[in-house]
Amino acid sequence: MAKQYTWHKLDEYSLPLRDNDINILEVNGKKLSCTRFQGQLFAFAHKCPHASGIMADGFIDSAGNVVCPLHRYRFDIRNGRNTSGEGYFLKTYPIEQREDGVYLGMEKSGWLW
Repeated sequence: MAKQYTWHKLDEYSLPLRDNDINILEVNGKKLSCTRFQGQLFAFAHKCPHASGIMADGFIDSAGNVVCPLHRYRFDIRNGRNTSGEGYFLKTYPIEQREDGVYLGMEKSGWLW
């Protein structure tokens, strides 16, 4: 079954303006990280799944990985896959550019009857 999302319009003033900047967003009461890489926006978890490092305090490497500031674990911003080999997964969120703004999708929780 395909994932179901609730879409939230983002405040465009809170989005990163330059490539590789990482901003912290609050969407529907949840803190997230957002970056711009090669002109495209990506959103992912606020904290590293390993030791809860604040991902916005890290950096984006040349391959498009966000690097945690605590232990340098790397995660692909496109899909959350751990690229440094530790086996963790970083939650990512889809972003869509629409005519009336930028939207972020959060998975709907609960059972769908």
